Amino acid sequence: MSADATGALAAALEAPHPDSGKLILLVFIQIIYVGMVYGPVAAYLVEAFPAKVRYTSLSLPYHIGNGIFGGMLPLIGLSICAATGNIYAGLYYPMAVAALTFVVGTIALRETHGTRIWDEVDAHLAPQES
Repeated sequence: MSADATGALAAALEAPHPDSGKLILLVFIQIIYVGMVYGPVAAYLVEAFPAKVRYTSLSLPYHIGNGIFGGMLPLIGLSICAATGNIYAGLYYPMAVAALTFVVGTIALRETHGTRIWDEVDAHLAPQES
């Protein structure tokens, strides 16, 4: 929605001749950014949890987080825009989530550089002495 000459809200006009090439390039750049993020995230998440509970510990929070934060993003962003009347106010929600994630990750996540994930499996499968 945008304001017309009288200040009343009116539907925004559609671009008459969008530049398809530029739009495709912009989407391609976004795909590259997503790939740059998801590759290291997947590798880190595998290393972040013990082998015994890795799949559940990795899958459950990841999918709940994506479902809640990602799935609710359009609703919350548009609600913020509608409440404030500022078209950029909807960006506050993803910025706040990213900042909170950075703070929690900086404080709570441990470094796994020296951990060998196969040692965890070997320790779990070793015969137990009674």
